[in-house]
Amino acid sequence: QQDAVETATPDDADPAGDQGDRPLVLVTGVTGYIGGRLVPELLDAGFRVRVLARKPAVLAGRPWLDRVEVAAGDVSHRGEIDAAMVGVDFAYYLIHALGTGPGFAEQERNTAASFGDAASRAGVRRIIYLGGLFPQRETLSGHLASRREVGEVLRASGVPTVILRAAIIIGSGSISFEMLRYLTERLPVMVTPKWVDTRIQPIAVRDVLYYLVGAARAADMSGAFDIGGPDVLTYRQMMLRYAGAAGVPRPRILVVPVLTPALSSHWVGLVTPVPGRIARPLVESLFNEVVCKEHDIVDFVPDPPAGLLGFDRAVELALKRIGDGQVSTSWSSAAAPGAPSDPLPSDPDWAGGSLYVDDRSGVVAATPEQLWSVITGVGGSNGWYSWPLAWWARGLLDRIFGGPGLRRGRRDPVALSVGDALDWWRVETIEPLHLLRLRAEMRLPGLAWLEMSVEADDHGRTVFRQRALFHPRGLAGHAYWIAVAPFHGIVFGGMQRNIRAAASRLRQQEVGVKFPAWSPTQ
Repeated sequence: QQDAVETATPDDADPAGDQGDRPLVLVTGVTGYIGGRLVPELLDAGFRVRVLARKPAVLAGRPWLDRVEVAAGDVSHRGEIDAAMVGVDFAYYLIHALGTGPGFAEQERNTAASFGDAASRAGVRRIIYLGGLFPQRETLSGHLASRREVGEVLRASGVPTVILRAAIIIGSGSISFEMLRYLTERLPVMVTPKWVDTRIQPIAVRDVLYYLVGAARAADMSGAFDIGGPDVLTYRQMMLRYAGAAGVPRPRILVVPVLTPALSSHWVGLVTPVPGRIARPLVESLFNEVVCKEHDIVDFVPDPPAGLLGFDRAVELALKRIGDGQVSTSWSSAAAPGAPSDPLPSDPDWAGGSLYVDDRSGVVAATPEQLWSVITGVGGSNGWYSWPLAWWARGLLDRIFGGPGLRRGRRDPVALSVGDALDWWRVETIEPLHLLRLRAEMRLPGLAWLEMSVEADDHGRTVFRQRALFHPRGLAGHAYWIAVAPFHGIVFGGMQRNIRAAASRLRQQEVGVKFPAWSPTQ
């Protein structure tokens, strides 16, 4: 059964007992890829779980939310992290500042020190940290050097610390897997730098979670441990084997040693969903050989009963999850570095009335439920129900300037949760059958939101209301809105009409009337 899923929990003695007797664990980074998957694994293993989030509202819709304690706070704020640590037995540190800019190493160092000090003051029994696998005698990339330093800072706190060092993690929604997938599927001929032949020991996300849970269950465990799957491959070999598993043509790979990490990251940023500023530290790390030097973790956490997943099987499971629309977490779940995070104020006249609004509405020949299903299905492969070329061009421009563009897509083809990435938007508010509010994370001289709501008129008819809101930042922001305003009739007007028409088609289909379908090419 374990081979049929991407996640698995150690099957040794269950710590469950009376509610007060079960160990309490604190999990940070719960909006991220690993943290969001670790929480249900810990719950299933019998632990009590407390999660730390700066904005607990973003956890709305998580299937495990009613089974955990939620602590609101920031690791860098002493009072908030001290409150979150009260009574904690094991604390997971799953925070990183990847792609936040040149000062990310100092930021990671300070955050880790704050976390370790708080754990020490609270008498936490063990800190568990997922870091990066790195070679011992090579000059490390900035990213790997920072990952190593974070582990050292946590150990310096005096709290027994387990450091799990992993290379590329293979699983649906992981940032490394998405890079591999898009590079292989989109480029029949690849011009690559020499890192394409660097040896790497990937590990399945299932096995990473297994070891993370095991690190809390083991007795008196402390130290640093390399974790990896059974295969050691070059990036070239991984691309070729991915192509075989996915059933796509094998790319032709041409090595050009003169390509720099900066050029490589721009290229990755254009081809994959990963923005250039995040891709660069990852690409720089690919120049280092990352192969396990030991397997000492087996002294504390035995290997999974079914064995560690090989690369090919891990890819198959990840592709199945994607195909089935069962990607529980994604790297894009975490906010994009440098993206705006302030929610839309309730007062539309904030900041001296400096808020531009494009407000459109119309009656829909459909039920509220039918309209809502169309609204919550926007983005990703479904498109945005308006001029595709305009969206594509704006997305390309955004990626050139380091933004997410449109390639992040959707985590799930049907369901949406607060905090989900949706192309260049982030889901900020969901009021079922009433309001979906998206916050823009594209590169803009200001802050922007898109609202889509289900309303009713005085006659009880369903009304679709759509609002685009923009708060300019300085003269450039005002100039930007004026420049794009002429296109709103095409983009937002078309979106308004096509969403209403799509909802009407659902109504027509229920009564058996054929109706032409809208497609993203229209």
